[in-house]
Amino acid sequence: MASYLLSIDQGTTSSRAILFDREFRPVAMSQQELVQSFPADGWVEHDPQSIWESVLFICRDVLRKGNVRATDLAGIGITNQRESTLVWDRATGTPIHPVIVWQDRRTVQQCEKLNDAGYAEDVQARTGLLIDPYFSATKLAWILDEVPGARECAERGELAFGTIDTFLIWRLTGGKQHLTDATNASRTLLFNIHTQAWDERLLELFNIPAALLPEVKDSSDDFGLAEAALLGSEVPIAGVAGDQHAALVGQACFEPGMAKSTYGTGCFMMLNTGEKAVVSNNRLLTTLAYRLNGRPTYAIEGSIFVAGATVQWLRDGLQLFKDVAETERLAHETRAGHSVYLVPAFTGLGAPHWDPRARGAIFGLTRDTGIAEIVAAGLQSVCFQSRDLHVCMGQDMAQGQGRLRVDGGMVCNSWLMQFLADMLGQEVDRPVVLETTALGAAYLAALRVGWYRSLDELVALWQCERTFTPSMASAERESLYDGWQNAVRRVKSDLGEAMPA
Repeated sequence: MASYLLSIDQGTTSSRAILFDREFRPVAMSQQELVQSFPADGWVEHDPQSIWESVLFICRDVLRKGNVRATDLAGIGITNQRESTLVWDRATGTPIHPVIVWQDRRTVQQCEKLNDAGYAEDVQARTGLLIDPYFSATKLAWILDEVPGARECAERGELAFGTIDTFLIWRLTGGKQHLTDATNASRTLLFNIHTQAWDERLLELFNIPAALLPEVKDSSDDFGLAEAALLGSEVPIAGVAGDQHAALVGQACFEPGMAKSTYGTGCFMMLNTGEKAVVSNNRLLTTLAYRLNGRPTYAIEGSIFVAGATVQWLRDGLQLFKDVAETERLAHETRAGHSVYLVPAFTGLGAPHWDPRARGAIFGLTRDTGIAEIVAAGLQSVCFQSRDLHVCMGQDMAQGQGRLRVDGGMVCNSWLMQFLADMLGQEVDRPVVLETTALGAAYLAALRVGWYRSLDELVALWQCERTFTPSMASAERESLYDGWQNAVRRVKSDLGEAMPA
């Protein structure tokens, strides 16, 4: 009997594969970093072939590390960076342009024109999203318009569009399957989250030929077989979800009102709203949490574009330290009462501001400011942005929020998690298994292959490693947050809102 599940977590800065056993214990892991390119201001791209090669390498490597054969695998789960967009030739499988990454801002003007023309309300009603360069639709339209001959080829049905999950499924199945799941589809600006189908009105608005689009399936479903030549034997692909949706599943946030926040390259806070698609009054997104047996479960989400990428910039850009693990020590060395604020708007501001033209800045520097203060400000920016989202969610749900479950690479930093609890004024739970995006993809695959029959059976698997309890005085919390809000106002592109220096 197959005893393992292979989970592929294809992220923005790395690809990771984890083997889970039947108790969902990580047996082996393989990871390979990816190189991003920045061809122009606000542009972010990946080489699609590098993504595929990294995924193939980590899958083979993790099987080797775990001393596991492909015949020992019950199935594969895939979770992926969302919204990132690519188009390839159906006959050859060759991409016609680099991946345009979710962080990319090149379609700002197109989005502004659509918003100015009055389409925002209708688009939000259909998709739960805002018209913003973050999502796939304008990225896809840009590729069709800018790559010579692409639009004509697309209209003849010769090209295929996909987010990263779709591209991996295509490659793993040898081009036999052109599929996505409902969570990834819900992030394209082309999918109606109420009818659960590609929306003809939206395809017309964004000028996207329907022939480009993949079939949309449940998050736990039959996505075809990975070819035997790749791993040594055919393996069913049984679970697929965008990374934040997979993290919600991995955190077992299955009841309405339960929330998780993932701290990776960006930060994404998601709250389960059950069968109801809650419309935010605070510019948060209405999205699918997951779809099982044809039934959608909804969520509201706040997206922060830059979280762990701030730490990466402090390390690689400013070269303030060599290892990310040093940030916790440096934060502890911060002098009391430092007034430094770092607003990491490198590619604009996400929720609740949605200002693609904003740019980053550091405020409050004094003669005695050192590396420790700048690093601490970078870490604190993640918590301040989380507070922004937390406040909005509380208002949208019109009810008190319970504890927050956290995951992602940054949550290993206990100083950061304590500051997060202090800034939110609520308890923060860190789970035993931090790789919850990969875990969620494994859960979805497990449901399909019959290891478990329902989400209820998965609830008992979640375990808390540590709870962080607020200890900061309310007056200090509000004073720090007021300083953050002032700093954000000063970087926003609307000069009318800018605060005097």
